[in-house]
Amino acid sequence: MKKIKVGVVGSAGFTGGELISLLLHHPQAEIVFLHSTSNAGNKVYDVHKDLIGETEFTFTDVLDDSGIDVLFLCSGHGQSVKFLEENEIRDNVKIIDLSQDFRLAGSQNGRPFTYGLVEGERDEILKAKNVANPGCFATCIQLGLLPLAKHQKLNDEIHISATTGSTGAGQKATATTHFSWRNNNFSIYKAFTHQHLKEITQSLKKWQKGFDKEINFIPYRGNFTRGILAAIYLNSDLTEEEANQLFKNYYKDHPFVTVSDGEIDLKMVVNTNKCILKVEKHGSKLLITSVIDNLVKGASGQAMQNMNLLFGIDEATGLHLKPVTF
Repeated sequence: MKKIKVGVVGSAGFTGGELISLLLHHPQAEIVFLHSTSNAGNKVYDVHKDLIGETEFTFTDVLDDSGIDVLFLCSGHGQSVKFLEENEIRDNVKIIDLSQDFRLAGSQNGRPFTYGLVEGERDEILKAKNVANPGCFATCIQLGLLPLAKHQKLNDEIHISATTGSTGAGQKATATTHFSWRNNNFSIYKAFTHQHLKEITQSLKKWQKGFDKEINFIPYRGNFTRGILAAIYLNSDLTEEEANQLFKNYYKDHPFVTVSDGEIDLKMVVNTNKCILKVEKHGSKLLITSVIDNLVKGASGQAMQNMNLLFGIDEATGLHLKPVTF
């Protein structure tokens, strides 16, 4: 089978490095170029130290889309719009954007982008040309609410507490990501105002017609590097057995989401494209715990899953990864 030829823009960051690692081991993909203006001429393994011995690729600042089938945009928020304004990409090149620039309806910038939460939008993605990859918090939270929304069961306000690792803030060091501040520390940020609330709300309104309930979201910075754990609760008339059956039935045809009967923790998903959910009832409250790796299922792994669907191959190709449990 002809290999999918791939270009990556913004390939020196965390999501870019994670994507390169996945693509190097994808049996049906071939990297053509890795674009980075800040690291042009440097070996990939000089920036992404874990890739030493894996590749001899060198970053380039030359953009040539003539030999690629798909272009991944891994630059920061606001940069994808700018990039597409400044660079003309051939119409037959598919684009998968990992920033937030095209996630909201009406933000296409001349190209139609389909929202890329596979478990909620698979049929649309199969027909798409360009995909807006969901945010990491948005992925973790939406997978915890999707079956309820699809069955019109979000009938009360929603409460969410979710903690992310430091890699969620990107590779550039900031006051709240460097080791001496983050280690042995814990903090709230963007309470009730996090940018991912917009795409979460957009999705819930699409899946459950007339949804107008409050979404109360408190994000936390964790003192670990990767992963997200979200605790979601709301009033529900479903029993615990009914809720579990609803979730298991919904996700039975989705290879990367598992509903667990036992307790779950973050290490079960780190370094994988999995989302693991735990559904339980406490009085009138339904509690859904959702865990993902923010760099894989929350970013680069989901982006590659979308690539697989765009090119008509098994969505799990290249994504059977072992969790780092120790």
